[in-house]
Amino acid sequence: MSIKLEHVGYVYSQGTAYEKHALKDVNLEIGDGQFIGVIGHTGSGKSTMIQHLNGLLKATEGTVYVNGENIYADGYDLKSLRTKVGLVFQYPEHQLFEVDVISDVCFGPKNQGCSQEECLERAREALQLVGLPEKYYKESPFDLSGGQKRRVAIAGVLAMKPEVLVLDEPTAGLDPKGRDEILDQILLLKKELHMTVILVSHSMEDVAKYVERIIVMDKGKVMLDGSPKEVFSHYKELEQVGLAAPQVTYIMHELAAHGLPVRTDATTVEEAADEITRCLEERKILPAEKNILQAAQQKQPEA
Repeated sequence: MSIKLEHVGYVYSQGTAYEKHALKDVNLEIGDGQFIGVIGHTGSGKSTMIQHLNGLLKATEGTVYVNGENIYADGYDLKSLRTKVGLVFQYPEHQLFEVDVISDVCFGPKNQGCSQEECLERAREALQLVGLPEKYYKESPFDLSGGQKRRVAIAGVLAMKPEVLVLDEPTAGLDPKGRDEILDQILLLKKELHMTVILVSHSMEDVAKYVERIIVMDKGKVMLDGSPKEVFSHYKELEQVGLAAPQVTYIMHELAAHGLPVRTDATTVEEAADEITRCLEERKILPAEKNILQAAQQKQPEA
């Protein structure tokens, strides 16, 4: 499924004293099967932008096309679109409301007109995909942990068999272990189901590790759009809008500044370790140079 935003603008409370321009002339194309990260400072327009992808918000100006069709055209089936482009909001409790987990996940398929048997089959399949044990199926979703609620919320969207999964800060409020579990599960889902995944996140390390393309939003506009290496090479520009590159980016630049001839485009710990190892193996390291790593780490900025 392809999605195209063409000169999209959006104004909250248009024509009132509280008018706010949230999006300004946004032009984007999202191809089939991509894993995309959307980052930006608070108020940059990233959450507003993703709500245009399935028609939850209607652009004040411009057009959104899905598979070449204008979703604002008369007669366009927005209900069908919202099952194909599933959105998981930042706070899963906003999407959970049934008496137990299995009923909650069944809600989407039931709304699609599926039989009770198919609803249960889809719900169980989706819950297995997100890794939630069967012992929780009859539990109230509100009695679950934060990470478990995220899994149920994602399962509720997956049960509708979307072609695009959009996640708005899916790891917000989770501890590091819970965050890694959720993101690893999302990556596994992307690979198994061959779906497009759009991840909104404030964590540079997360997007660097998981996504293949990053869209940077600033003041309602697309500031940067490219691979993690391309985007994070502009780390000075990111700093000017309140963002930063992954910490390893700063470490690699510090190493280079101290005279170690490493490539500075590593965006993950694994890439940095491989590059440092390669560099050290290619040259005879003097005793003084063994302190370069420690010096570089001490100079890196806080995340």
